[in-house]
Amino acid sequence: MALLDVTQLSVQYQVRNRLFGRRKRFLRAVDCVSLSLEAGETLGLVGESGCGKSSLGRAILRLLEPTSGRVVFDGKEVTRLPPRELRRQRRGFQMIFQDPYSSLNPRMTVGESIGEALDIHRLVSSRSERQERISGLLSSVGLDPASSDRYPMEFSGGQRQRIGIARALAVDPKMIVCDEPVSALDVSIQAQILNLLRDLQKDRGLAYLFISHDLAVVEYLCRRVAVMYLGRIVESGPAAVICRNPAHPYTQALLAAVPTLRNSPASAPRPATLGGEPPSPLQPSVGCPFHPRCPVAEARCRTDTPRLRLLGPQHEVACHLASDQGSMVSHSSPATSAPIQP
Repeated sequence: MALLDVTQLSVQYQVRNRLFGRRKRFLRAVDCVSLSLEAGETLGLVGESGCGKSSLGRAILRLLEPTSGRVVFDGKEVTRLPPRELRRQRRGFQMIFQDPYSSLNPRMTVGESIGEALDIHRLVSSRSERQERISGLLSSVGLDPASSDRYPMEFSGGQRQRIGIARALAVDPKMIVCDEPVSALDVSIQAQILNLLRDLQKDRGLAYLFISHDLAVVEYLCRRVAVMYLGRIVESGPAAVICRNPAHPYTQALLAAVPTLRNSPASAPRPATLGGEPPSPLQPSVGCPFHPRCPVAEARCRTDTPRLRLLGPQHEVACHLASDQGSMVSHSSPATSAPIQP
C-alpha cells in the first residue's frame, strides 16, 4: 500500500465578481487530482506559477481544506480527521516552505523554532533532552549546534532554509512536502540544499513530494514526475521518460524553456514557443484546457476534454495527439545524471 494516496482531490477558492459585488464565483485551483507516493520515494510536481501546485501540496496536508476528494496517509484518511487527531497525524508529514525569509518567526530563536514541534508533540521529557535533539538536528543539516540561540535575521537565505529543513525533521516525519524549497536561493546554494535533501532521504527513508517549476532540478532529485496545468495533471511517469521523451506539448514547452549549455545541431527540431497566458481558471475553456496555447491543437482538442490514459509503463498523458511512438517533437534532456556539485 502506498504511503500517500490522493484521489480526485479538488480545491476551490471563492471569488467576488466585482468590488462590493454580491455575485460569488469559484476558482478551481485543483481539479480532481489523483496521485500516490511510496515510502522513501520522491515525486516531482511541476508546472507554471499559478497552476495549483502549492494549493495541492497544502491541501494534502490540510493546511487548506479540500473542496472534495480523499487523502489517505499511512492508512488513515486525513480529509476526515477531527482537529485533535489531525494534530497527532501531522507528526507523519511536514512541509518545507518556499521563502526562507518569511517561513521563520523573526521573534523566535532558531532553537525555539525547531523545539516548538518537540513541545507540541511532547517528544522530549527534559530541557537537556530538548537541547540535545535541537543540536543534533542542526548538525544533521550542516549548521553549528551553538547557533541555536541566534535569530533568523543573523543567517543567510541558504542557512535559513537549512533551519526550515531541521524544523521539518524535528518530529521524525515519514513524508515532507517541499514547496519550491530552492527557487529563492542562488544557484550554488540550490545545489547544496538539493544534495542535503538527497542525503537526508537516504539516512531517514523520507518520502518527498517535491514541488518545482524547474524540470532539470526535478529530474535530478525525483524518480517520478507529474506535470500540472490549470489545476490538472496532464502527464505523469518516470522522470527519465518525462524529461527525455515528453508526450504532452505542455511538458515539451517546459523542457524547451530550461537553459542548457549543450550545443545542439541547427537542424535539430525544437518545440514551438508557447504564446499568451494560461486561460483564466474562472472561465475554463471547453475541450482540452491547453488548446488555446497548443501549437499542434486540432478541432477535437477544442471540443473534447482528454483524460489521462496509459501511454507506456507507468506513463500517463492527457492529450488526444500523444502516441505510444514517443513525443510529437523530439527533445533531449536538459539535465544530467551526475551528482550536482556544491
